[in-house]
Amino acid sequence: MAKELWKGNEAIAEAAIRAGCDCFFGYPITPQSEVPEYMSVHLPEHGGVFVQAESEVAAINMVYGAAGAGMRAMTSSSSPGISLKQEGITYIAGAELPAVIVNCMRGGPGLGTIQPGQGDYFQATRGGGNGDYRTLVLSPSNVQETVDFVQEAFDIADQYRNPVMIVCDGLIGQMMEPIEWREIPKRKLPPKDWAAGGRKGRDHHNVINSLYMDPEVCDEHNRHLDEKYAEIAKNEVRWEEVQCEDAEIVITAYGTPARIALTALDALRAEGIKAGLFRPITLWPYPEKALHELAAKEHVKAFLDVEMSSSGQMIDDVRLAVEGQKPISYLGHAGGVMPTVEEMIEAAKKALKEVK
Repeated sequence: MAKELWKGNEAIAEAAIRAGCDCFFGYPITPQSEVPEYMSVHLPEHGGVFVQAESEVAAINMVYGAAGAGMRAMTSSSSPGISLKQEGITYIAGAELPAVIVNCMRGGPGLGTIQPGQGDYFQATRGGGNGDYRTLVLSPSNVQETVDFVQEAFDIADQYRNPVMIVCDGLIGQMMEPIEWREIPKRKLPPKDWAAGGRKGRDHHNVINSLYMDPEVCDEHNRHLDEKYAEIAKNEVRWEEVQCEDAEIVITAYGTPARIALTALDALRAEGIKAGLFRPITLWPYPEKALHELAAKEHVKAFLDVEMSSSGQMIDDVRLAVEGQKPISYLGHAGGVMPTVEEMIEAAKKALKEVK
């Protein structure tokens, strides 16, 4: 299959179109503005609807409405814009609607910088909106994975009637790489007989709602959601292990830092230091069982968590999974500064030295 050179953000938009996206509602913000720009031209060519909303708040509520009518709906933004969408995201989760949300992350907090960052991990995996809810979170480390995940995300969202978030840092959105347009395996999806698409053929109204005034009813709804999240955690968890079968030091990283770590592994092994990489692909559900089992192996002496955030966010999940079996150290930068190969090598050597 021939490869094509694509820019990350434009490839995200094209992937969504190929996945059958019906509606895109968004608002420009660096470094993801090419997504709505591409959608504005090409989605209508395929019979879809593009709307540049008056704000991020308006955009996510348009997603709510379109998803409630049974459409494949999507939005994208970058960190501060995703913050503005959080109320709508919790409504979408509470109403059990499928939607795809792309966050091309930049540095923060606040308006921060337009450079790439990973400071939105808590927001994505813990839920930035109110209440008890979960979004499945996919984290690609290159443009090929990004387009694959975007196409699959629509099916995942439809299967579980739940929002799916894809988080990629701004570097992935802005870089150009050769990719293949692969045939993504289709899932057997349930009918959207819940959608508010008119009453024809039914003796009842379909009501899209996330408000439950009776506390017992709301409690039961939350229990139902918990069962669904447990099913997602059982079926959808993903991760990658690179040279972990004999690793003394294991680097945990996702997105661009995981990609940089691959070069660090080669350099460390060239010096006789057995290094490996554990890369979570789903940030939620987090591959905690796999990481726990890796930590239990005798040859693993220490972990080095590497992130593009100041003091670490994923490191909390690393600690929870490792459960104190092995020491964990941290290397990270924020504000668009990326950890370098040299820094990873030095930090890995230091971590090993401290346990020997």
